[in-house]
Amino acid sequence: MTALINHLKQSSLLKTQSYVNGQWVKQNKTFSVNNPANNKVIAEVNDDGAEQTALAIAAAVKAQKEWSKTLSVERFAKLTRWYELIMANQDDLAAIMTVEQGKPLAEAKAEIAYGAQFIQWFAEQAKRIKGEVLPNPSSDRRISVIKQPVGVVGIVTPWNFPSSMITRKVAPALAAGCTVVIKPAAETPLSALALAELAHQAEIPDGVINIIVGEDAQSIGEVLTQHPDVAKFSFTGSTKVGKKLLEQCASTVKKVSLELGGNAPFIVFDDADLDAAVEGAIASKFRNTGQTCVCANRLLVQDSIYDEFVDRLSRKVSELTTGDGLQDSVDLGPMIHRNALEKTHQLVKDSIDNGAILVTGGQLPKDNSNFYPATLIKDVSNQMKIAQTEIFGPVAPVIKFETESEAIEMANDTRYGLAAYFYARDIGRCYRVMEQLEYGMVGINAGVISNPLAPFGGVKESGIGREGGSEGIEEFLEIKYACYGDI
Repeated sequence: MTALINHLKQSSLLKTQSYVNGQWVKQNKTFSVNNPANNKVIAEVNDDGAEQTALAIAAAVKAQKEWSKTLSVERFAKLTRWYELIMANQDDLAAIMTVEQGKPLAEAKAEIAYGAQFIQWFAEQAKRIKGEVLPNPSSDRRISVIKQPVGVVGIVTPWNFPSSMITRKVAPALAAGCTVVIKPAAETPLSALALAELAHQAEIPDGVINIIVGEDAQSIGEVLTQHPDVAKFSFTGSTKVGKKLLEQCASTVKKVSLELGGNAPFIVFDDADLDAAVEGAIASKFRNTGQTCVCANRLLVQDSIYDEFVDRLSRKVSELTTGDGLQDSVDLGPMIHRNALEKTHQLVKDSIDNGAILVTGGQLPKDNSNFYPATLIKDVSNQMKIAQTEIFGPVAPVIKFETESEAIEMANDTRYGLAAYFYARDIGRCYRVMEQLEYGMVGINAGVISNPLAPFGGVKESGIGREGGSEGIEEFLEIKYACYGDI
């Protein structure tokens, strides 16, 4: 911990306690946060559970009564100040993220900026919450519709984007007039607590933002999903866990947003710009060491260009370097932990055992480290386990197809529907394929598509609701219809 503090310009950003009602709450029980690049302990962090979560909800309930009454311009000002402080401390926040999550420092800095943009965007959206006046049904009646904050929001976020997954949820909630209780992943609590410290410095009122850190995700999740004073629940994580949390939310009929797993196809048609497609595949597949829910999971390549594409891609993949994210010129950081690495390697081994060909990478590290090389596998079939499972690692399986209709059928042959990508030049094909892909987001000649101004979310078993865009704030608002009689 001392080494990390010495690396920071503002040491106060390194917090190890839950943040409840504007206070840092000290507990005796702690858990270790480790650096995945070397498995060394970074910090001992308070290990809170159900009891502290209930107290945080009580603080959020009390704060929400006043926060919901603030003028939109006041919420805009507080959020804008928070955004400014995050950007002013971008280097420190990135360093904290790289040390606890592993991604290269340049990627961490990019995530800090990306996450801050949600705060900036939704600060403006706070001033654009609108109702409407409807036509009169009769001469003595008037009808209006208003939108009000839903109330206290419970939030559970993952480790792969420990800053932006928080701001993407918290910013619209606060802009709408809601208060929040956040449970960040136990692997990456320091990024969340650093954001809370900056929110405190931005003078966001006590109780509006509360963060509970702890290893007992199940008990904390049960409180957030079943507590009657939590009106809305938002979760990003696996489909398996999301389904369980959705069941728990049913007990109090909460409003729910879920951003779950993906199995993104990356389709390359024979009329594509191959150089652009290769660059897009690298950006989509290997960002954050392949540990993203929207990264390319399956590369579907048309038969006439298959060999050439694989050859070009293999040269690029073999050039990617793996190492500690704090080092210069590192493309891929470590995987989050050894279990994740071994799961990824088993998928690689299974595909090879079933007839796929390893082109590059695919070796387990000789030591006990969490570094897995960028890996390319060809001659994969869409029925193999690696093509039907969210890999969540730096492995690109390539599948051959013959016709446009076959590519669409293969792409849609999954229970997931988060993101899809394809490369083509023919404008007719672009429209046809985009409309037929059963996904909430489609990148056309673009390998990275996330943007605060656009609605992020999936269909099928990839989730419920949207984050970002003008749609994002609607998830935190209730509609109230008023009928005025005897007028």
